[in-house]
Amino acid sequence: MFARSFPKGRTLALTLAIAALASCTVSRDGPRKSEIFAGSVMNQGDAHIIMVNKRVSQAANRTDALGFSHALKAGAILPSDVIRPGDVIRLNVYENVPDGLLASAEANNAIIEEIQVDDAGFIFVPYAGRVRAAGNTPDALRRMLTRTLDEQTPDPQVLVSRAPGDGTTVSVTGGVNAQGVYPVTRATNRLSSVVATAGGIAIPLETAQVLITRGNRQESAWLQDIFSDPSLDIAMRGGDRVLIREDQRAFSVLGATGASNRMTFDTRQISAIDALAMVGGLDPMRADPTGVFIFRDETPDVATEILGIGRFVTDQRFVYVLDLTAPTGMFNARDFKIRDGDTIFVTEASAALWSRQIAALTGSLSAVGTVANITE
Repeated sequence: MFARSFPKGRTLALTLAIAALASCTVSRDGPRKSEIFAGSVMNQGDAHIIMVNKRVSQAANRTDALGFSHALKAGAILPSDVIRPGDVIRLNVYENVPDGLLASAEANNAIIEEIQVDDAGFIFVPYAGRVRAAGNTPDALRRMLTRTLDEQTPDPQVLVSRAPGDGTTVSVTGGVNAQGVYPVTRATNRLSSVVATAGGIAIPLETAQVLITRGNRQESAWLQDIFSDPSLDIAMRGGDRVLIREDQRAFSVLGATGASNRMTFDTRQISAIDALAMVGGLDPMRADPTGVFIFRDETPDVATEILGIGRFVTDQRFVYVLDLTAPTGMFNARDFKIRDGDTIFVTEASAALWSRQIAALTGSLSAVGTVANITE
């Protein structure tokens, strides 16, 4: 038997072909479906892989509720005429004598303007001294000053008016048409009226949230709920800060879809089918409709309810699986709600990956053939 010898050029071409076959790798959007399942806790992985059905959707569809606490909702409307620190008081004192204590010789009354109530709640009035104004109505303050001045001038007549000061103001910022600081008055003593005074919202109502900061407390609610639930239209307090902001929740869509992107919520709830539609749906040339995965760190109570074993005390890694080709697959995708921070990944079909591998291999062999032709 004689060993067949190849020309040097053909030997080099054969070597290149073998190397091409051995090193032929094709880029992918992410893991294959089998690789995701390999990460299951059943295979010594750290993720619970769950097929989505009606029961799973009902357990997993828990949205973070927004709303004000009882402490904020129970607050009573502040009396609009009660004097508070920071208010500005204006006095007009009439006297029945030609040469009074406060009035000039040409007039029988004296006007004392812009007396600001100090932080302790007091004002200083000539001949009356330091008088506590905060907590009183203008009429109560009028009676107090009348009694005090009556000891020094006969039958004085006192008129008191109040202008809200910085002690009874609310700041409104964020997605409103006129950010600013507004006094709490009879017309602006509730949240909705303060927002209206600030020119209304400049962002979509559907995703508008209101954040109230009162002292060290911060609480949020959906702005739309304030109009459907009167208990959320809370009474304002001096020093409140109101921030109108858009919904900050977001999710990511990757893999064999029309586009890979990070998406923000444009409605309060978004289903899995809506989320896919937002990026153009599944890529018909690449996507595997049986392999739509939602990656999520699930809360302990939901994990316990879905798995039905033990009781978890920390967040658990969950991978929810949607098979859109199943008889109820589209219903399951419609019923399953996406949450903040979710990652949706659509795997590639095996045929699409195989086609790309063949294309890559064909290109490699063509290049080898060209080398062989050159070397001959």
